[in-house]
Amino acid sequence: MPTYTYHCATNGRTLEVKHRMSESVSTWGELCAAAGLTHDNTPADSPVAKVLSPTFVAGGKSNELAGMPGGGGCGAGMCGHSH
Repeated sequence: MPTYTYHCATNGRTLEVKHRMSESVSTWGELCAAAGLTHDNTPADSPVAKVLSPTFVAGGKSNELAGMPGGGGCGAGMCGHSH
């Protein structure tokens, strides 16, 4: 299962959780449930936002280590393309 990072603007906390790609997390309560934590004093319905990672990882290696030209990043003209 992939790991996702979410940020809650209400409490300023950022958490990493693993869940299926088909699942979505949109509130602090859902995020805490996925992480196995209690939501403390933050309202469970507080919105969270997915934090996008600048690194694409395939097969457990970064694109640079996988031998993709230019690391497979935007400089190589690969932005927005799936592999």
